[in-house]
Amino acid sequence: MKAQCLPFRQIPHTTRLFTDYLSASPKVQPFYPRSPQFAQWVNDETTRVSYDAGRRERVAAILERQNQTWGSSAKTLANIACLRRGAYAVVTGQQVGLFGGPAFSLYKALHVLKLAAEATAAGVDCVPIFWLATQDHDVAEIRSTSLPGPEGGQKFVAPTEGAPDAPVGNIQFGAEIEPVVDQAAALLGETAVAAFLRESYRPGESYGTAFARLFARLFADWGLILMDASDGEMTDVAAPIFQAALDQSKELTATLLARNAELEAAGYHAQVKVTPSSTLLFTLRKGARVPLHQDGESFLAGAEKVSASDLRQQIEAGSRNFSANVLLRPIVQDYLLPTLAYIGGAAEVAYFAQVAVVYQQLLGRITPILPRFSATMVEPKPQTLLERYELSLPDLFHGPDPLRERLAAQVLPAELQSAFDRAEKSLAESLAGVKSALDRLDKTLVEAAGNAEGKMRHQLEQIRAKAARAELQKSEVAGRHADLLSHALFPNKTLQEREVAGIYFPSRYGLEFLKDLYENIRTECVDHQVISL
Repeated sequence: MKAQCLPFRQIPHTTRLFTDYLSASPKVQPFYPRSPQFAQWVNDETTRVSYDAGRRERVAAILERQNQTWGSSAKTLANIACLRRGAYAVVTGQQVGLFGGPAFSLYKALHVLKLAAEATAAGVDCVPIFWLATQDHDVAEIRSTSLPGPEGGQKFVAPTEGAPDAPVGNIQFGAEIEPVVDQAAALLGETAVAAFLRESYRPGESYGTAFARLFARLFADWGLILMDASDGEMTDVAAPIFQAALDQSKELTATLLARNAELEAAGYHAQVKVTPSSTLLFTLRKGARVPLHQDGESFLAGAEKVSASDLRQQIEAGSRNFSANVLLRPIVQDYLLPTLAYIGGAAEVAYFAQVAVVYQQLLGRITPILPRFSATMVEPKPQTLLERYELSLPDLFHGPDPLRERLAAQVLPAELQSAFDRAEKSLAESLAGVKSALDRLDKTLVEAAGNAEGKMRHQLEQIRAKAARAELQKSEVAGRHADLLSHALFPNKTLQEREVAGIYFPSRYGLEFLKDLYENIRTECVDHQVISL
């Protein structure tokens, strides 16, 4: 593997908040407790983590039971034993997408494994934990994935939907999942990864348990600890946080609204919308996950009005019918775990700027967030085309059509290419003389000449582009190459890691791919990596 660094500021749709955070800009520091450089503060952070011994034992026992159920390795169980004895945790998490979700899900897992190992090597006993977001209810977002195929990306969709707004961890597969797995295995070939899919995605499993079984197999050698916080025993441990979020709902909402105003005043955005009636809790009603809203001294669960005292009693009786929204989930996580740092993507970094005030109010400590490993994998054929056309990844960010024109322009007949080059050179030389003479005559005319030169160059480029389009119609080669590059490296005008299923690469290149990628992760680098395979 060969890696090159691509600054996030060159990637479309990257927010100012994220780039300022990556550069540790003074302007963004009021919103984050630590810099994005883990090694600079990991030892100091241990003094700020407070974790009850009884809670540690309860959580460790639940994790042991969960991971044994999913077939996790002896190394994972050893890491859970280490947690039970007093280790800290580095945590990441993700929605439980079909077949393990997009590639960045695997990158998150590798990154948390790497950071936990580095912390331990530096003298801080630390274990890696992957939080399975099984309480989310947006099944449409997780039930499909794409794998590269001969004709570009091939989409796979699980027919299993469940009841409307049901938590995805409650949705079980039936026999309808088997043909989808068969189709994916046929495309991947009968590899170890295809076998993992068959073992994991089968009737009787849910989106959450299937994802857990797959990751338990992919990361068995490292001992990744998987955690399902929707487990009834785990939600019972988290009950004090749900109770506090209910009791302090008005104060928390006011604090969040003030934080959003601070972010916007600083020129940033608030990732999560908060309204005066918002709370941080969801509850289950007839199997559906519905948000709780404030309504005077009472609350609304969907259309149902319920008193605060009734909700308190329901939490005390068993909190498994309650779950956290995106701004409370990290607090629940770090009440359940002795977390040194959380690893997340750009959106998670953004909402951590908001959630810091909730951390402070409910836990008295703000867990630092770190940017996850981000990468585009360049396979040999796309790499050859990039070199042939003298392109880099940012050249693909303008979309397929401009890319086709650029490639076609490079394959214009040599005579026509030379004619355009001579015209550009002649224009530059002629106008240089004109501007020099104007400078002696009247300096105010030089700017007008420069503007005229820009317009002439633009017109010449427009003619070159039209010629390229004409060549594109005559020759299919440039079009095919442009499409291949777009599908492989910037599919659907999105970073590859968000569109391509992570299982594709270890299936295509063997499980050694994960080990090679692990070795190539440089945790001090916070920018995007372009990795040639």
